[in-house]
Amino acid sequence: MNREARIFVAGHRGMVGSAIVRRLQKEGFKNLHTRTRQELDLMDRTAVRAFFENVRPDYVVDAAARVGGIAANFEKPVEFLIENLTIQNNVIQAAADFGVTKLLFLGSSCIYPKLAPQPLCEEALLTGPLEPTNDAYAIAKIAGIKLCQAYAREYGKNFISGMPTNLYGPNDNFDLHTSHVLPALIRKVHEAKRAGSKDVSVWGSGTPRREFLHVDDLAEACFFLLENYNSPEIVNIGCGEDVSIRELAEIICDVLGYEGEIVFDASKPDGTPRKLMNVGRLLASGWKPRIGLQDGIRDTYEWFLKTC
Repeated sequence: MNREARIFVAGHRGMVGSAIVRRLQKEGFKNLHTRTRQELDLMDRTAVRAFFENVRPDYVVDAAARVGGIAANFEKPVEFLIENLTIQNNVIQAAADFGVTKLLFLGSSCIYPKLAPQPLCEEALLTGPLEPTNDAYAIAKIAGIKLCQAYAREYGKNFISGMPTNLYGPNDNFDLHTSHVLPALIRKVHEAKRAGSKDVSVWGSGTPRREFLHVDDLAEACFFLLENYNSPEIVNIGCGEDVSIRELAEIICDVLGYEGEIVFDASKPDGTPRKLMNVGRLLASGWKPRIGLQDGIRDTYEWFLKTC
């Protein structure tokens, strides 16, 4: 990639987009184009096309999406479906129509069937029913994947799709109602420690297993894919290791120095029993993660203390 290339990072203020911008800046890219929602509403097709016509980006990273945890997905399926479909359709179509050299679309591990064999292989896509607590988001992401593949097949576009596992890190969402499990646990444990509570409540049974990747590792993987990967076939991005929610809560308590009891609320949903990605395709290409879970949680908590 030419360091003078024009690169548009959609969703640059989010956890993923901001990490990708930091990584590109570290690599010496200076012609980066970003827009806030106030400057460019990605839901507005006319505005998106005007932006692409004016800027003419060479590369696009589509990290813009409405995201949230189990509660948010369950309560707002219409919004998760319509907003994500609209945003990605506008960005991908404009990238195709205005000559973008390469586009990286970011999906999610939730695209895979709820009971797909573990670890999740790319070939498992569309082989079974989705997890119902986040199927609206998953369906939107699957549509984005298929649109990128359709453009590759019909028009020869170099539109690639990466499927990150569960992410965490600086700029994460720590709102207890809308966040994912790791940042929600950081906030819960932090508040329990600050209040001197004897216990902290965690949703579900604690038995589901999840894989977690620090967002800086994801950003490095995205840069690697932009430089080295040119297939329309989706590629998983993860670390290839998982922990139970109970183990995750214990690690967070240890990092934060909280000595109270962890109480699991079995009346709350667990979600998918296990989500572990098969990352063999990416690892075989030469990339590997470098940030361990405990160090990553420590880094994330330090950011949380400074900003939240």
